[in-house]
Amino acid sequence: MPNSPSSRRGPGRPPDPDKRSERRKTILTQAVTHFARDGFARTDVAAVAEAAGCSKGTVYNYFENKQALFRDAVDHVMDGLVKATSDPEDEGSVEGFGRAIEAFLRYFDENPAYIELLIQERAVFKDRAKPTYLEYCDTHRDEHKGFFEKLSAEGVFRQLSADRLFDIISDLLYGTIFTNYFAKRKTCLEQQASDITDLLLNGLLARP
Repeated sequence: MPNSPSSRRGPGRPPDPDKRSERRKTILTQAVTHFARDGFARTDVAAVAEAAGCSKGTVYNYFENKQALFRDAVDHVMDGLVKATSDPEDEGSVEGFGRAIEAFLRYFDENPAYIELLIQERAVFKDRAKPTYLEYCDTHRDEHKGFFEKLSAEGVFRQLSADRLFDIISDLLYGTIFTNYFAKRKTCLEQQASDITDLLLNGLLARP
């Protein structure tokens, strides 16, 4: 007897990439919160899943294990930093340079859990050759070097090594966010960004 139309099963609906991407983002957002609050060892993947509105098995459909979830959570933080500090309208301008510094500081000031994750990464993955922050710096080094080289060619910046400039500024901002976090500094963020930008652009020496 042939099957009725209602009893026949089709091939199934193909997965929606947008929904899958959104689910992955939701899981990572909750993972950041739990890892930062509870630490890697005490974080329960089932609790992350519950907070994300899915099952523990669903989490493992996206991430191989707890370590992979942590690594991707750190990548999620760094992807957000790139977006927060990138503005096509600011490319190649001194004003945009200052706004990018303020955006960098603001990103971590508004999300202290992100700093906790960067701290934990060094403890959890001691065998990792390079922290994620430095990996992202290397990945985006060329685009920032292009900015320095452009302004140097235009006579706005001194003729200095673009690599040297990038490393100095990156290290300065990286150290600043940790100092702010550990010292619980309450300095006005806008003023701090302005002070850093002023020192970088104008230096310490009085002009003759």
